[in-house]
Amino acid sequence: MANARVLVSDPLAEEGLAILRAAVDVDVKTDLKEDELCKIIGDYDALLVRSGTDVNAKVIGAAKKMKFIGRAGVGVDNIDVDAATRMGIIVANAPEGNTLAATEHTMAMMQSLARNIPQANASLKKKEWKRSKFMGVELNEKTLGIVGFGRIGREVAKRAKAMDMKCVAYDPFITQERAAQLGVEMMSMADLFKVADVITVHTPLIPETTHVINEKSIATMKDGVRIINCARGGIIDEKALYDAIKAGKVAGAALDVFEQEPPTESPLLTLDNVIVTPHLGASTVEAQLNVAVSVAKQCIDVLKGGSAKYVVNAPMIPSEHTEALQPFAQLAEKMGRFAVQVAGGRLSSVECIYGGELSAYAGSMKFVTRLALKGLLDPILQQPVNIVNAEFVAKERGIQVSETVTEEAKGFKNLITIKIRTDKGEETVSGTVFQKGRSRIVAVGSYTMDLIPEGHLLVSKHVDQPGVIGRAATVLGKNNINIAGMQVGRFNPKEPALMVLNVDSPVPQPVIEELRGLPGISSMTFAKISDEKI
Repeated sequence: MANARVLVSDPLAEEGLAILRAAVDVDVKTDLKEDELCKIIGDYDALLVRSGTDVNAKVIGAAKKMKFIGRAGVGVDNIDVDAATRMGIIVANAPEGNTLAATEHTMAMMQSLARNIPQANASLKKKEWKRSKFMGVELNEKTLGIVGFGRIGREVAKRAKAMDMKCVAYDPFITQERAAQLGVEMMSMADLFKVADVITVHTPLIPETTHVINEKSIATMKDGVRIINCARGGIIDEKALYDAIKAGKVAGAALDVFEQEPPTESPLLTLDNVIVTPHLGASTVEAQLNVAVSVAKQCIDVLKGGSAKYVVNAPMIPSEHTEALQPFAQLAEKMGRFAVQVAGGRLSSVECIYGGELSAYAGSMKFVTRLALKGLLDPILQQPVNIVNAEFVAKERGIQVSETVTEEAKGFKNLITIKIRTDKGEETVSGTVFQKGRSRIVAVGSYTMDLIPEGHLLVSKHVDQPGVIGRAATVLGKNNINIAGMQVGRFNPKEPALMVLNVDSPVPQPVIEELRGLPGISSMTFAKISDEKI
């Protein structure tokens, strides 16, 4: 991380800047135009933004040294995540920092909408006294429809239930059982639209959520429904909403976000029963401090060679599984690195098989597979390969990748098996993690092993007969290469066998060629179990 440089291109709380300045060189340059940003971005290892900077493909293409892009907030729609992924750049956000701020703003908007508070306030300040004009409705026993039941959606539900509202929700990633624990009924979005008196949206803006509230969906809603959006502009078709309010179908709306910001030309601003705020969902002192600290800490962790807690363009291990799965992820990367060097040739397919106790973590194994791919690809490619872009790089090169989870572990409590195919043949490597994190490669092909996957390895296929191993050891000794350990796998004497030697230093190519020429040795391969290129 020596001499790492970080650019902060949007205002960031001083507490976050202090964390950065204690570890790296920091430049704060806000309100940069695209060309200005492109001109300087190549000098930086990390970029921290809020919503003001458009981190598009052109900017990312100019970021030749970039390792990390951090968003001090939840939404990353101002970042071209796909472009960053192709470049192997980690993109992370700070989803927890402004959860309560967005939740409380949603509740304030809902209550203000129900009781016409902003309109009544404005009227009275004009010295008017028009009580009957601002007749409201009670939220008690009303049905609140929550589209998106993530962190903010769940916090909104807790507060709404305290007000004796009935809560229903739609989220494709939340089970009925989990929602029931929180006293919320899960249903389809179509059914939610039909039963809700108030609808609030809490989803990211992605193709599947763009304009989910539109002319057709509004037509299915209750007459007099109220709609709230404190999430992302674009989730609601604003023209359709305007038309529905004018027609009386929708009683009112409370909007903190818009398709175009600022929304100075929006006809919604002309309607008395539309409450608006200028994207204030995360605008609390506490939230801005929290997201700044979160993204700053993640930035430092990545620049130190670690990982970010809230990566948005790579699979993550759930926090409750991290301790259990991290050793297997590290083993999978080493196994991949070993397998591709032993097999040689152009990689065409990869199968990762997770057995035994690992089957209990089926939903989290994508993280392990990505690290196996990193191990397979990194030694043979010139471009940087990491957990972020490993899957993309494999797909780009036509490498087929599959993942299998099974309860079978061939006599072990847990087992990872990586099967690869190249234009020179096939190779299979199996490994396990014992108690206290001891990892071993336990099989290479059909040969059993007890191999520590570290350092420098020589792998030979030879005839199991007297003198073969001794001659190999003599050549290594003559070239001042020390043998630290040896594993031999065989079936019967004088049949083909496999030998793996742990050596203390790299083996030069002339020495490898000399070993290959020894009687009885059919192949000899050198493998580095590190992040060095071969």
